[in-house]
Order: sequence, then structure tokens, then C-alpha cells
Amino acid sequence: MIDQSQSGTDNQRNTSRSGLALPESAALMVFLLLEVAFFSFSSPFFLTWPNWVNIFTAMSITGILAAGGTILLIGGQFDLSVGSGMAFVALIFALAANAMGIFPAILVALATGIGIGALNGFLVTVVGVNALITTLGTLAIFRGLTLSIGGASSVRVNGFDWAIYRPLFDIPLSALLFVIVAIAVGVLLAKTVFGRTIYAIGANESAARLVGIRTKRTLFLAFIASGICMALTGLVSASQLGSTSGTTGVGLELAVVTAIILGGTSLKGGIGSMFGTILGLLIVGVLNNGMTLMNINSTWQQVAAGILLILAVSFDQLRQRFIAR
Repeated sequence: MIDQSQSGTDNQRNTSRSGLALPESAALMVFLLLEVAFFSFSSPFFLTWPNWVNIFTAMSITGILAAGGTILLIGGQFDLSVGSGMAFVALIFALAANAMGIFPAILVALATGIGIGALNGFLVTVVGVNALITTLGTLAIFRGLTLSIGGASSVRVNGFDWAIYRPLFDIPLSALLFVIVAIAVGVLLAKTVFGRTIYAIGANESAARLVGIRTKRTLFLAFIASGICMALTGLVSASQLGSTSGTTGVGLELAVVTAIILGGTSLKGGIGSMFGTILGLLIVGVLNNGMTLMNINSTWQQVAAGILLILAVSFDQLRQRFIAR
């Protein structure tokens, strides 16, 4: 009985998603193509292979964090601590690497990221604090800890430059790691029981609980996944820069949330996909890269990112009204 009810709920949600996925993805791809066409005429360097490698490299850290954020938002939860969490992981890794060597430091970094995810998950699923408040609080905590422990100066990491190696078509390993994470999360959401339960919880958490889904445990695991993504990006950042500081990852949460919502994931949960998030990342990445090639001041890129976020949220609200009719 429970399985049949759950299957019915899933089928209903899947039908809704399949009915909306095509036009949403199509609209995003048309917008992306218009961006590409505009910047192609604006700069002769835009369509070159090295420039596209730069676009994928620039979006690798945001993309890995957005992969974990996509799981959470589909489940109806937020994680705004990703930027400060990544910076804290990078700092702990740098300090551990200087004290005990690279390999033990990698394990410490992974444990730190998982710990941040576990803390967020515990506060949300066990204590019952709203995810927005919880992750706003941990955003401030880990940014403050990073500045307090690391100080104002950078902490260098020697012998850890794997992320800038380019073993295939001049693509750095950091971008290849993003592709692997994106594929893994896409398969996790589309092909596994965990993915289906995340959609069911995001669509209606009370109904999911009534049909026997262990909602708190599933959401706790989703926060752990977000913590693992923080750990990976902390390692990527330390490797790319060769150092870390208190300002690492500032503003990343805005870029991550913009890409996820722009990609079609609903603020209320239950709808979204990793493919849509990748399209959102490409739209933001192409916009920033094109504006840089046109010598537009970077402060205007922040303005553009803010406008994109408002447009994406507005579109999400209009879509929910359309679905409710």
C-alpha cells in the first residue's frame, strides 16, 4: 500500500516535471545561444577553444558547490554557507598540510567538509531550525573562524598544484572534476531511490513522511553531500591558488543560488535537475566571460548576477502560479 501510494506520488511529480522540463530547458538553451551569438560578434576571442576552457575552469568551483546545492534545493532546503565553508576547509587543509603533509591533510579537509554538512544537517533535521537561518548562521561562523585562525595574510600550500594540470584537450583537472561530480549527481537524482525520495520530500514533505519515507535522514544525507562538495572545492581552490586566505569564496553563495534557480530548480522544492543547473552555470559563466572580454568593469558583473537572480526567482514564482491553476 505504501509503495503504491509512493509510486503514485512519484508518478504525479514526474509527470509534472516532464511536462515542464522541455520548455524550460529549451528557453534556457535559446537564451544561452543568444548570449553566445552576441558575445561572438562583440569579441573575436570569444569562440576560441582556450576561451571556452577558461569558461569551464572558472565555473568548476561554483559548479561543484551547485551540484550539492541542487540536491538540497530539490529537497526544499538551502545551504548559504557554501562559500565560507569552502574557505574554512581550504584553510584547515593548508594548516594541516604544513604540519603533517599533503595526504593526511586531504583526509582532514574531507572530514572538515563532512563535519560542516553534518552540523547544518543536525541543526535543520534534529533541532528543527529553519535551513535559511541555520546556514546564514554557519556562513557567519565559518567566515569569522577563517579570518580569526588564518589572519589577514595568505597561508601558502606547496606541492599541491594538481588542479591546474591539463591532461586532456588542454582542460584542467579542476574542470574535469566538475564534470565527474555533475554526472554523479545527475545519475543520483534521476536513477536512484535516494534521488526519488529527494523529489518526493521537496514536493510534499508531510506526504512523503506518511508514505514511509525517512525524510529527516534523507535531508541529513543531502546536507552531508553539500559538505562533501565544500571539501572538494576547498581542495580545488587551494590547489589552483597555491594558497588560501580569509577572503576566499566571498560571494560564492550568490553565484551558486543564481545558477541553481536560473536552471529551473524551484525555491519550494520538488522540481529541478542537474542538467538545468549546468545550463544556469553556463549562462552565468558566458555572461561574466563575455563582459570581461568587452572590458566591462567587474563590478557590473555583480550587477548582472543580481539581476539574473531576481529574474530567475521571478520566473520561478510565475511558474508556481501557473502550476497552481
